[in-house]
Amino acid sequence: MLWPAMSPTLDFYFFIGSTYSHLSVWRAAALAHERGVELVWRPFSVRTLMREQQNPPFVGKPVKMRYMWRDVERRARRFGVPFAGEPPYPIDRDERANHLAMRAALDGWCPAFTRAAYHAWFIEHRDPGDEATLRAIIASTGHDHEAELAPARMAECIAAYQRQTDRARELGLFGSPTFVCGQEIFWGDDRLDDALDWALAAAH
Repeated sequence: MLWPAMSPTLDFYFFIGSTYSHLSVWRAAALAHERGVELVWRPFSVRTLMREQQNPPFVGKPVKMRYMWRDVERRARRFGVPFAGEPPYPIDRDERANHLAMRAALDGWCPAFTRAAYHAWFIEHRDPGDEATLRAIIASTGHDHEAELAPARMAECIAAYQRQTDRARELGLFGSPTFVCGQEIFWGDDRLDDALDWALAAAH
């Protein structure tokens, strides 16, 4: 008896606050759809893992940061991703936008929320973790910001966010964006095509 092939699936681990994730947030879903791969959006606290691993970000490294912004700009131009100059960085100190991304992931509107958050950050140059900006982001997706920010719902999504970060730690993640297929990890927007190829091969 022949069993049907599994549907290809790829987990997309990202952190709102990661500069290179901006590229994947805008292009990963379309590429996955083209290739027939289901993309599962998984917000997690890469900031927590980087602290644990003593893996500092770009802050305090002006030469590396200057290269990073130019590299993001080049890749954005190459792939038609919106870019309006250097946005504020770092952002979302309390990871509130990421908590809401988890809320949206639980309810099925994570892509819309995350793109709106990156639009606020990269195009409008606003911190998506700021209270007023966060409310506007939620409203722009057609959801009730008062309901989404209610304490009980926030507690639920913070706990889920922590569990997803625990899972990222178990997988050995250290950066964002990272694409995961089974136990295989592909770090960086420039590994997106490799990750999709692997997901397709793994499903057959």
